[in-house]
This record gives sequence, structure tokens and C-alpha cells, in this order.
Amino acid sequence: MPKNNNDYNCLVIGSGIAGLSFALRMAEYGRVAIVTKKKETESNTNYAQGGIASVVDSTDSFQKHIEDTLKAGAGLCDEEVVKMVVESGPSAIKSLIDLGVRFSYKSNRNKSLEKLDLGKEGGHSEKRVVHAADYTGREIENRLVRAVKDNGNITVLDNHIAIDLIYKDLNGKRRCFGAWIFDVRGIRVYKLLASITLIATGGIGQVYLHTTNPKIATGDGVAMAYRAGAKIANLEFMQFHPTALFHPEGEGFLISEAVRGEGGRLRLRTGKRFMKNYDPRMELATRDVVARAIDREIKLSGDPCVFLDLTHLKESFIRQRFPNIYGKLKNLGIDIAVDWIPVVPAAHYMCGGIDVDLEGRSSIENLYVVGEAAHTGMHGGNRLASNSLLEAVVFAEIAAGSARKELENHAGNNEMVSEFDRVMAGKIHVSEEEKILIAHLMLDVKQVMSNYVGVVRSNKRLNWARRRLEIIKNDISDLWQDFPLSYDLIELRNLAAVAELIVECAQIRKESRGLHYNIDYPDQDDKNWKKNTIIINN
Repeated sequence: MPKNNNDYNCLVIGSGIAGLSFALRMAEYGRVAIVTKKKETESNTNYAQGGIASVVDSTDSFQKHIEDTLKAGAGLCDEEVVKMVVESGPSAIKSLIDLGVRFSYKSNRNKSLEKLDLGKEGGHSEKRVVHAADYTGREIENRLVRAVKDNGNITVLDNHIAIDLIYKDLNGKRRCFGAWIFDVRGIRVYKLLASITLIATGGIGQVYLHTTNPKIATGDGVAMAYRAGAKIANLEFMQFHPTALFHPEGEGFLISEAVRGEGGRLRLRTGKRFMKNYDPRMELATRDVVARAIDREIKLSGDPCVFLDLTHLKESFIRQRFPNIYGKLKNLGIDIAVDWIPVVPAAHYMCGGIDVDLEGRSSIENLYVVGEAAHTGMHGGNRLASNSLLEAVVFAEIAAGSARKELENHAGNNEMVSEFDRVMAGKIHVSEEEKILIAHLMLDVKQVMSNYVGVVRSNKRLNWARRRLEIIKNDISDLWQDFPLSYDLIELRNLAAVAELIVECAQIRKESRGLHYNIDYPDQDDKNWKKNTIIINN
């Protein structure tokens, strides 16, 4: 616990590329506290293999990147946001290089932007994915963590989890003053006040049984913001990555989009290629198209997975381009130079989130949101591959600029705020009974979402999901009142909350668009539904 809880200008909740980038910029103007649930590097950023999409080649253009993004977004992208982010791409890449990020180059002798090695991924018309082999996210995260640790104005509170935002209505507007924090090691709750609060908690992939996300991706930021009354948008658009490894010991391991970009072929167990039946771009179609195609083929064949084939590529190229994937699968007994890779779709990226404006501000004053937890309008109904890290870097810079202006005009954070309803002190013993109940309810949420709110949905499945989640929510409410606070209980509460929000958004949208496919409304309805789904907790 920090010695003086009121002595921070900025509170950052989350430690991925978005949160760390924002923290570094804010540290130039005041003291920053970063609250992170586990280790600094445990985030969706760290799991990102593909890279950052950016126009750096002379054969490419901003307009092409914009058009590719808009096409993937199924009519729901905010064109102003897309233009702003895409045109900021080269400067974002340069800022990461200046930070020390070691991207892959065509030549070790000439490391200019023009000589960056570029990959091509699904939905892109040109090679524009800047990468560090196939561990881009890890490379960026490590450099950011190093810079944060070297900054004397930043305090990292690891093994801490935010419970709820602290807010108050002033002059007809709701204002955020920080958050209630649970110290996992000390088993204590305390309030951490700050003039500016940033949510950068990442995704919600753990709401499903199969996901590429780390264990900590339980939708904490979205759940907290919703409970505080912030606008939430487009949670029906959950992106399922088409190719997650199907292996009992490889749970959650993503087979990068870049594998198909470099020529990987999807096959059935019989060896037959099937993507030509779904899209002329075949394996390079956008993720929603490929995920639905694989889902359908699995259901038709009864097989548990399909296969990704790289065996026609040279082994030397495979090992150089995909060292992380090659090594990981080799340890699992799969030599991707000679063996097909078993793959299934898995929950990957949330295209909706907490609604923000062009400067990353939410509908609650002094509360900013950046990264996957934010709905900026960049991704629309389906994110274009490798646009997420780009959006995170660009919006972190923009949001920090806006937040710095807020700091200059802010009177301080000493306004009266309400007390947390479960003030605790000292050590608290978590019983085995509680652990078992929480684990069972967590599994119940994941099974409901995977069975009824997956790649393909229907009105009946969504109704079933809503009824079952209501029962689960009531059980969690009893736990919340009757048992001591714990890390797992906080995550369970948040996970169930975002599950309900996904179902609510999916039921509101009476069409199929992008990542949301409902067999009762199989067509895209531009007349009535070319708009965002907005929900608010009144």
C-alpha cells in the first residue's frame, strides 16, 4: 500500500501497452500509480504475435490502410478516428523504435523505417505489419516495463486489483476521483485517489472457455465503468481468432494471423482446402469470415478442429519468421515444417468497450480509457488484424495530452467521496468452500457464453444465456455479501457482469454484421442498424 494514497496525479489501472505508454507520458507532469493484477508483463499486449499495422512502405498509402480498416469494420468504424490513427502510424512506430523496441528489418545494415520487414495479414491489401519476428507484443511490453521501472515518478503496485471506481455527481456531472483497490498480498482494501484515472485493463476473453487471452483478461475495467454509469458500446462484437492451437497442453496459444499471411493453408482432416467456398480471398479473408468458416466446417464434419498447413514453405523461412511458434509447438511434439497444426476459433479481441471520444475521455469526467477496454470507433464491427496495438499507442499519446490539460485546470482530489461498503483490515482467511463455489460459478459463466453466445448465435440461444446468467448473478450477489473479499471473487463478479453486457448488446442488435452473426437475422441491415449499440447503467 502506498504511504500517501492521495499523493497521485494519475491512477493507471492496467499494465499493457496502453497503460504503460500513457503512464510514461503522464509521468512528465506528475506522480503516477499503476495498479496491475499480477506481473507487469502479464497482459494481452504480451501475447500479441503479429505486429503493428502501419504505412511505412512507398508502395502503400494511408488511403489504402483506411479503406481496408473501413471494409473490415462492416460499416461501423468512425472514419475520423480511423484516419487519425492510420496517419499517426509512422510516428507511433518511430516512438517505439526510439524507446528501444527491436523490430525486424530486411537488412541489419540499414535500419530505417523504409527497411522494416513487413508482413501481410488477413484483410490487408498491402504488406504493412511491422513486427519483431513473431513476438512483437512481448518485445514492446518489455521495453515499456523497463522504461517505467527507470522512471522515478511512477509507482507500480503489482498484485493489486481495482474493485470499483470512486465517483461523485457534481454540478449535474459525474466525476471520477480514483478507485477502491484490493491489495492481494496484504489482504486489504484502501482508496487510491487521483485527479486523473485511466482504465487500460484490456480484454474480456476469459468469459469464454477457449480464448487466446491470459488468465487476467476478465473485463474488470468494463464492469467497473458500467457500474459507475459510463456508456458502454458494441460488446456484441467479440472477435474470435480463427486459429488458436487445439492441444490439451497448448491452451490459449494463438497461431498468428501472419502465418496465413505468409502462405499458411487451412485444411480439413481429409486434406481438402475449404476457404474458397467462403471468400475469394481464401485464407486472407478477414477474421470474422475465416472464424465462421472454420466453425461451420467443424460442425459439418464433427471433427474437433481443422488444420493449418505450412509444410510447403521452407523450414529455414519458417524458423526465422516464426521462431516463437516453431519452438512452442516443437515442445508440444508438433514440427510445423512437416506437421499440420490443429486449430480452432477462440475468443480473442473485444471490438466494443467503454465508449470514449476522440481524446480517450469516457462519459464520466476525469476518467479516460485506452486500449482494448475502450470503444474508440476504430474497429467498428470487426477489427482489422494488427490495428489494435497501433490504436493503443496512438490513443495513449492523445489521451495523455488531453489529461495533462485537465491536470492544469483541476482543483485537486480532496472532495468528499463515499466510503467503500466493505471496509476491512488485517488478514482474512478464504475458506475452501468459497474457493470451490467461485471456481464452479466461473466455469458456469464460461460454459453459458461458449455454448450460446459464440461465433454463431440465435434468439433462442441468447434468451437461454440471459436466463442462466441471471441465476448465476444472484448466486454471485450472495457470495459478495456473505464471504470475505478475495481476488477470485472480484474477478468472478466482473466476468459475470461483462457476460450479461455481451448478451444484452447481442439481443439489441437485430441483424448480422461483422463479428455478430445471428441466424434469425442473417442479413446486414444498413437502414436500421448501421449504428452503435449503447447501454448505460441508470
